[in-house]
Amino acid sequence: MTTARPSLDPELHELLADMPLMSQLSPEVLAQVRPFSSMPVELVLEGRAVDRREVTVASPDGTPIPLSVFSPANSDRTAAAPCVYWMHGGGMVMGDRFSQIDIPLEWLDEFGAVVVSVDYRLAPESTGTIPVDDCYQGLLWIADHAAELGIDPARIIVAGASAGGGLAAGVTLLARDLGTPTIAAQVLIGPMLDHRNTTTSSLQYSNGPGVWTREMNGFGWRCLLGDLTHDEVPAYVSPALADDLAGLPTTYIDTGSAEVFRDEDTDYATRIWAAGGQAELHVWAGGFHGFDALYPQAHISATARRTRTDWLARLLPTNPAA
Repeated sequence: MTTARPSLDPELHELLADMPLMSQLSPEVLAQVRPFSSMPVELVLEGRAVDRREVTVASPDGTPIPLSVFSPANSDRTAAAPCVYWMHGGGMVMGDRFSQIDIPLEWLDEFGAVVVSVDYRLAPESTGTIPVDDCYQGLLWIADHAAELGIDPARIIVAGASAGGGLAAGVTLLARDLGTPTIAAQVLIGPMLDHRNTTTSSLQYSNGPGVWTREMNGFGWRCLLGDLTHDEVPAYVSPALADDLAGLPTTYIDTGSAEVFRDEDTDYATRIWAAGGQAELHVWAGGFHGFDALYPQAHISATARRTRTDWLARLLPTNPAA
């Protein structure tokens, strides 16, 4: 097939010129980059009126899973708040619960939402359904502790970026199939949805350096799947495999035109529509994977982030304390 690919947004192209890029990941490289895959959360919280507390929940195998809970400080709210449950990115192999946390914290600022972020276990140390099961246990904890958290259990938003977007999609499928808890909406930001890694966009972003290439994506999936054969991969792990996308909550999906996940993400939205569901899809022209998290100051990034927030504003009331 042709190696032609959509060009990058000019401003992003200029910004990306200063970033060291890779074409592949390996266990050795992963060990080197993991320590740099999240920024100290204190930098993100600086200047924000936020209360933070740490809790743990038990995974199905008894392993404690850390959750961070961020709530508006000094709020005089009388009504229950919405909740954003955040799953971080990192290709299933890196990052922590503070990765990209500035994205949902914007919704705390805007809507007075309580933000809960989960430290699911990473591959290759944890494989198969372990990460999505960890995330689902966190969701159950949120629903069970809604009154304590001061949230409305009917307004829980499940959200994530990249690998976290894939986990958010898997958690939403699990909650639908198990009948609990209620999810008001899912926000999938450049989600990692399909382990097959064979779409046109996947092939376009191969054989060269990038923020997230087909080869890096294959490494992440191999780490997660471990010994599972293709026929053994559950849809909760690779949501693109789900036969039926009916009955999902209203969904927001965005992606870049210049990234590996473009086609699997647009296909997921198309299949939600085909099943009679509601999805809003944005494909940002010239956006590479994770552009709005890496360079939030770029015009296209600010537009993408504002558009997500505007979509949530149609679902959630404005913060009455703002």
